[in-house]
Amino acid sequence: MHEYPQMTRTDTVSNTPAATPVPVSEPKKVLNRLKRARGQLDAVITAIENGAPCDEIITQLSAAHSAVRRTAFVVVAGAMRDCAINPSHTHNDEDMARLEKLFLSLS
Repeated sequence: MHEYPQMTRTDTVSNTPAATPVPVSEPKKVLNRLKRARGQLDAVITAIENGAPCDEIITQLSAAHSAVRRTAFVVVAGAMRDCAINPSHTHNDEDMARLEKLFLSLS
């Protein structure tokens, strides 16, 4: 398991400390998924530029959409796993609420 430094940032609107960001627990896995999705988006662009039929474009768009959604779930699942496995890390109610909101935004 990776150890991540506790980072704080300042909310630019209220100038108050914002919640601690949740690190990506498996960056290599996430980056590979995103690169695959980028390749699918490149295929969509090429298909449109070459005048491909609508069904081919929609198929590629659907694949890209699914790849990005799955990647988002991997990121959130990793953060949830980190909270469960590393109870020694301080996870306040705000952090947990933010994580829950992120998870629900994927539905």
